[in-house]
Amino acid sequence: MKNIQFVFLIICAGLFSCKKVIDLTPQSNLYAEIYYTTEAEVKAGLTGCYNGLQAPMQYEWQMTELRSDNTKQGAPASTSSDNRDLSDLDMFMPATTHQAIYSYWLATYNNIRNANIVLQRLGVTYDPSTGVNTFNPIGIAISDSSRKQMAGEAMFIRAYHYFNLVRLFGKTFLIHTPISASDAKAINRSAVTEIYKLIEADLKDAAAYTGNLQFNGIASVNVGRATSWSAKALLGKVYLTLNRKAEALTQLQDVITNSGYGLQPTYPGVFSINNEMNNELLFTVRYKAGGLGLGSSFGNDFAAQLSGSAIINGSGSGYNYPTSEFDSSSNSDPVRKAASMGVFNTGNSSRLYVKKYLSQVLLTGDGESDWPILRYSDVLLMMAEAQGFTATGIAFINQVRTRAGLSGLPASVNTVASYEKALSNERRMEFAFENQRFFDLLRFNTTLTTITAEQVLKNHFASEYNKHYKKYPTPALTLAMLQANVTAGHLLLPIPQHEIDTNTQLVIEQNAGY
Repeated sequence: MKNIQFVFLIICAGLFSCKKVIDLTPQSNLYAEIYYTTEAEVKAGLTGCYNGLQAPMQYEWQMTELRSDNTKQGAPASTSSDNRDLSDLDMFMPATTHQAIYSYWLATYNNIRNANIVLQRLGVTYDPSTGVNTFNPIGIAISDSSRKQMAGEAMFIRAYHYFNLVRLFGKTFLIHTPISASDAKAINRSAVTEIYKLIEADLKDAAAYTGNLQFNGIASVNVGRATSWSAKALLGKVYLTLNRKAEALTQLQDVITNSGYGLQPTYPGVFSINNEMNNELLFTVRYKAGGLGLGSSFGNDFAAQLSGSAIINGSGSGYNYPTSEFDSSSNSDPVRKAASMGVFNTGNSSRLYVKKYLSQVLLTGDGESDWPILRYSDVLLMMAEAQGFTATGIAFINQVRTRAGLSGLPASVNTVASYEKALSNERRMEFAFENQRFFDLLRFNTTLTTITAEQVLKNHFASEYNKHYKKYPTPALTLAMLQANVTAGHLLLPIPQHEIDTNTQLVIEQNAGY
């Protein structure tokens, strides 16, 4: 995939003189008609979709980790607008005009549009009434297998984006073909069931059309692309989210039995920049250092503030600050804790920081570390979630624990409640700071019987209140007020107010509580 990005950079420079691959977006459907007329050009457009995954990632940690019990806004007494915006997300009180929410929304829909353009040029249409994608005749010289391979990859990317949108915003705008801005204003929010219908259709087709070679058989030129296995793993997570556990088990078991993916020998090895796209990583958002405009900023974003060059060249911003509760509860899990977070001692104080995406940089914000989206350990733990409190479920959890250097679950895990707590804790440690925890908590509201997102988050505020949240400047919030922000409605983000205010054709409903 990184080789593919280099090729696209050359195309971009030669044809469009663009500065960044992720900025390359057809400006109109007419432009796409002119340019995407050969297989090579459509492939370049598809590479743009992969690179377009980076822009939403800049904000996703704010929508997920920051709103979980894993991290918090690290400067509680700050009155700067940037820190207050982070605080508002952290405390479940964002304004409908929150800039990061709108930026995430725009970046996600921009890449959905990129995928829609590629699918249009490949002759793919989606029928919302039937939930079926259809291939229509096209004027591009391309083999049927190549056409379906590229379409499957674009469908995977589109489904991935909509899966994030529907979990974060609920009802959203279902755009499945390139349209003009004026036409978009005639489309209102679609029901959650309609969004999931598209996601399911896209992932089923992606599983059918993309490569199903086992891990060791994937050619180096295709490393990083969506495969049948990544589609099935994501579809398994979708089914689990919808509490369709039997269907989730079918998809996940197929990955376990037939994909050739597996656990890495060591937990730190999963994230090493010298071991990228290893056999545990079913899908990642990829980054490439070297001043190409494709590097990751997360090493600098998350390193401790005012740390100078002690952690990373260019110092750190201290974002995504691990909670004290996470720090203390992870002491019994030393291997995963050491790989996930660090402590910077200043002499007068110590600062926690996320180190999972830390690789040394020559240029600030130009890191090499990829961001994992689907890992084999996720497949194992989803199997445990779908199986429930059974010997089989415990065995899946123990596979992951063993790799982390831990013993199996203790004998005290002997009830549904203790099993679900163990599973929740296991996922929290295994996927710390990978933007999984908040989505897990949302899903637990449906798939588990003894854990709810609201209660976990209220407990989080209680645990951190005196040490952290109590220090917030005016308006000060009592613990009761803070906990009252955690409602079923506020588990969803607000629809960006700009979408509501600028639509002169329709009345767009805002999410409840905003």
